[in-house]
Amino acid sequence: MTTLAPALPQLRIGPHTVQPPVVLAPMAGITNAPFRTLCREFSGGKGLFVSEMITTRALVERNEKTMQLIHFDATETPRSIQLYGVDPVTVGKAVRMIVDENLADHIDLNFGCPVPKVTRKGGGSALPYKRPLLRAILREAVSGAGDLPVTIKMRKGIDDDHLTFLDAGRIAVEEGVTAVALHGRTTAQHYGGTADWDAIARLKEHVPEIPVLGNGDIWCADDALRMMRETGCDGVVVGRGCLGRPWLFADLVNAMEGRGERHAPTLREVADVMVRHATLLGEWIGDEARGVIDFRKHVAWYLKGFAVGSEMRKKLAVTSSLEELGGQLRELDLDQPWPDGADGPRGRTSGNNRVVLPDGWLKDPYDCAGVSADAELDTSGG
Repeated sequence: MTTLAPALPQLRIGPHTVQPPVVLAPMAGITNAPFRTLCREFSGGKGLFVSEMITTRALVERNEKTMQLIHFDATETPRSIQLYGVDPVTVGKAVRMIVDENLADHIDLNFGCPVPKVTRKGGGSALPYKRPLLRAILREAVSGAGDLPVTIKMRKGIDDDHLTFLDAGRIAVEEGVTAVALHGRTTAQHYGGTADWDAIARLKEHVPEIPVLGNGDIWCADDALRMMRETGCDGVVVGRGCLGRPWLFADLVNAMEGRGERHAPTLREVADVMVRHATLLGEWIGDEARGVIDFRKHVAWYLKGFAVGSEMRKKLAVTSSLEELGGQLRELDLDQPWPDGADGPRGRTSGNNRVVLPDGWLKDPYDCAGVSADAELDTSGG
């Protein structure tokens, strides 16, 4: 059932107005320039679209892959970069590089990534447990950013016994962060179970000074409206719900602006978007075959719920040219309507994972002696 839009707050990220208050979550290997282009086209240019995770060490060292990942289309505004780092000095250098070289208009800091290769170094969603380290990183980032707004994205905590989001929110306010986004899961949950929207409401009450954005289990536009209504949050961050479904941003804009129209594309319309997505990737990478190969990961998401046989799915998953991709798609029954249930959960759903942390990480939330610049990742993109 389509719900009516609430009276929407005006979301301000520093000098930038994000209206309607909808943000594309940074996702490793997904939210590159081509995917952001698709989402932005469907939204009519409304919203904020964040890059995939950029490692501060790799940025400072001008890693070739990283320098490609920070490329923005000329039509992208504001340009939004998400940074990952565990060393305050390196984070500060990366932020000042962004400012000095005019690489972005907004900086988001990653304190929400739950993957082991990040948390085992004390980064991502593990880092807010070390309160002084979090404060030091935020202080360096905000002071180095000058007029550029700095925001953070985080989780509830490491697990239910080590929740950090309220302390982290308060530290963010005290250090001059512009806004905070909360994924209503712990590191241990990864992407399993149900997002805790009550935690988002608690954070909003705890840090009324700055905007709070909610993230987790937004699978359709009406979920976004419900989250804002139930939590009082100032906007939503959408991740897995738009995998294979960039037109979700058109639905979100319609919903936030009080219109009832929702996209339910036929398979023919979906196939057209798939080819365009693969084309954009090839143009961005500079090689058609590599673009189509990179696109393969998206095939299952785009085809979720449609009647496409296993053999054809296997063929589509090994395509290496636009001609091959388009030819195989034309063999399908393209008149299929949008399937029931395709608006539901998609992407990773694993949960109850063992959290990989540095030795002794949980002994003392104020002891940061074991964290050094060596803990920085050297590659971007997650």
